[in-house]
Amino acid sequence: MRLVLKPLVAALAATLAAATAQAQGVINIYSARHYQTDEALYANFTKATGIRVNRLDGKEDELVERLRNEGAASPADLLITVDASRLEVADKLGLFQPLVSPVIAARVPAHLRTPNWAAFSTRARVIVYNKAAIKPEQVPTYESLADPKLKGQICVRSGGHPYNLSLGGAFIAHAGEAATEAWARGLVANFARPPRGGDTDQLKSVAAGECGVALANTYYVARMMRSSAAADQEAWSKLAVVWPNQASWGAHVNVSGAGILKHAPNKAAAVKFLEYLASDEAQVYFADGNNEWPVVKTAVAKNPALDKLGSFRADTLAVGELAKNAALAQRVYDRAGWK
Repeated sequence: MRLVLKPLVAALAATLAAATAQAQGVINIYSARHYQTDEALYANFTKATGIRVNRLDGKEDELVERLRNEGAASPADLLITVDASRLEVADKLGLFQPLVSPVIAARVPAHLRTPNWAAFSTRARVIVYNKAAIKPEQVPTYESLADPKLKGQICVRSGGHPYNLSLGGAFIAHAGEAATEAWARGLVANFARPPRGGDTDQLKSVAAGECGVALANTYYVARMMRSSAAADQEAWSKLAVVWPNQASWGAHVNVSGAGILKHAPNKAAAVKFLEYLASDEAQVYFADGNNEWPVVKTAVAKNPALDKLGSFRADTLAVGELAKNAALAQRVYDRAGWK
């Protein structure tokens, strides 16, 4: 009898394990966020819900192209990426389905979500200047960066980068296409060098005196402030930040966000994950892990670098509005010569 029972017991155990796994569920995430701190989010979600997380990391454009090629056969449930313009590209391609969740509708502010995707953390695009070369009153606004008095002083990354396209989208929404092009032409005329590198490269160039002013996202600034590297601390000692446009539309804010994919095989689990990201606990970890701010008002991150930068007035333009203007911003920048 033992010889018979052992296989029966083993088969029963396997059946129960499979049933448990099926009950717990699984979620497949394509993510363009590559931050080690996000690992704890996935682990905590699985611990809280029993839903296993499978994740494919990649670059934004590569993930979008993969989803297009996979079509209805895609195993992916969610796309997580940074910048509203990138989320809008995916949305315009028809990759997302409507995001229906009373939890997210109640917790994520209306201007930080669209019908098909929602933001879960924010970052601001600020003006960083060399304290020995520039005074803050010279650069109080984005518009001031086009002042001819700053000729040869501006360092910035490519105009085709989504960070700058989203800023251009906001500029168009607030000031119109013609004013945005005039601003971009003035900015280009003030370049210290052709655009190259990322935001960290701009910060280092300003610190080295190659230029006097740069545009950078706050999480790059905070990363340098929190760095233990002597070179980073030396560079930061030469820099300071201006919160732009505090007397007008406020500092431009962009996002990390996610949407449920059109052919998601595990839609219920995907909704649960997004609702988890909107919880206070996850919000703090999701945001603080990359030096960002939570979108949920009751979630309070404790980030010494961001706290040191102080409070500011943020632009409350709807993310969908700035995202839909990104393509027009590209055409404006092309005409202005911001390559």
